[in-house]
Amino acid sequence: MAHLPRTLILGGARSGKSTRAEQLLGRHPDVLYVATGGRRDGDAEWAQRIELHRERRPASWRTAETCDLETVLADPADPAPVLVDCLGLWLTAVMDEHGAWADDRWAAGGEQAVRARCDALALAWRRTGRQVVAVSNEVGMGVVPATAAGRRFRDTLGRLNMAVAEASERVLLVVAGQTLIIKPAAS
Repeated sequence: MAHLPRTLILGGARSGKSTRAEQLLGRHPDVLYVATGGRRDGDAEWAQRIELHRERRPASWRTAETCDLETVLADPADPAPVLVDCLGLWLTAVMDEHGAWADDRWAAGGEQAVRARCDALALAWRRTGRQVVAVSNEVGMGVVPATAAGRRFRDTLGRLNMAVAEASERVLLVVAGQTLIIKPAAS
């Protein structure tokens, strides 16, 4: 099997996409697991989800809680494969950072700031020499969000997913725990 430095795994909530990403890198003793979700003080359910993810991963894997994915992907000093979980939570943090949920902030520079971060991430993804697997939500197959902010998030994540998929050697879609090959790796 050819070396696959960049793989994007898409899927809905609780589809099995994170488990599949972990399986793809399971043979590596040293993996940098990049958690983009952050902590949510007082949210017991969120804390339980994080703990379940940690328990599933090999003890030898390292965890970085960061949304500075561009720096992680560009780091030549760390040759370990990277697992990013997930791009949807990364985008949420970027939109929070720029106040891009509010219509007025979106129109007054938020859209350009968010787009610039997405473009920078897509470029870093394209340029990385590291083996990397990213998980992202496929949000374009469901109900149209009722709010402008929800539609803004869906549309922006859809564009980010397209850019990352374009720069990936392999794209997988996980549905009900079953993996479908969307973009096969070149042989």
